[in-house]
Amino acid sequence: MKAKERVMHLLNHQTPDRMPCFAANAAVTYDQMEAVQAFWPEGHEKAGTMARLALAAHTVLGLDAIRVPFCQTFEAEALGCKLKPGGSEGIPGIDFPPPYSIDDVPVFPQDFLSRGRIPELLKAVRLLKKELNDDVPIVGGIVGPLTIAGALLETVPLLRASIKTPEKIRPFLEVAEKAGTALAQALVDAGVDIIACEDMTASPMLASPDTYRHFEREYQTRQFEAIEVPKILHICGNVDLIVEYMGRTGADILSLEPKASVPLAREKCGSDIILMGGVDTVSTLYLMDPATVRLECEKAIADGVQILAPGCAMAPGTPLENILAMVDVARQH
Repeated sequence: MKAKERVMHLLNHQTPDRMPCFAANAAVTYDQMEAVQAFWPEGHEKAGTMARLALAAHTVLGLDAIRVPFCQTFEAEALGCKLKPGGSEGIPGIDFPPPYSIDDVPVFPQDFLSRGRIPELLKAVRLLKKELNDDVPIVGGIVGPLTIAGALLETVPLLRASIKTPEKIRPFLEVAEKAGTALAQALVDAGVDIIACEDMTASPMLASPDTYRHFEREYQTRQFEAIEVPKILHICGNVDLIVEYMGRTGADILSLEPKASVPLAREKCGSDIILMGGVDTVSTLYLMDPATVRLECEKAIADGVQILAPGCAMAPGTPLENILAMVDVARQH
């Protein structure tokens, strides 16, 4: 099967020729940059460089899908947050001070899709769609409502308010959901096949599980209802306390770090949810050797993942041989 056929077979609950292997999160390494001569920071800013770098996930790494963008700042920047450049070796972040405080009323700009680097991102997707001839699926990344709200307010004040005055975070979740949904719909119009929503701040390592259950899930569900293509939901860390509710958002795929229990996710979410993950991106994929990577991949498959994947965003310095070992394991299943 071609890569897109393989992935879509699984999404349709059919049996592909082998296990798919791709990343829900960023999968850019320095080795890829050298191989295709496409580098940061231009890879975060310019459509042509972004497209070449994204394509390398398939041509260099052998992954079954490619993904843009490579950071979690596009929506926040377009909503007025100050960008902290990542330079030639890192990814952009959100700088201090935030544009709002908890008692403000945030506004969703009508020209949102023309702001910041969003036009270059959409142009990159159109370039990729033309280059790939529909043989390889394109994953478009958006950021979840709670994480965008954290950028608008700064994370600590957001989390404090989510406990003490939770209703005050609703206006920020409203604007954040609109931003992610608008970007997702524009990415789909440009040619994206799958939307991956990363919501790092929703992790039980940061936010209270009650905040997820009673607030964030509502906005993620609304967002996913508005997106017509398959959806991946990724929340960092051990999500065992909220995984049942993640499975009720309308996501088609849950992306799990090895800290989370795949068997528990299957028990809580049922057979219709597809589970992806497998390799710890730091302690194994970045720091260990191919033999250790293979062992962790085999364990993840035995636990029940259906898409072998890095558990989170890959470190740019991840050794190429470790990634190729992961891909090879998938090809044997």
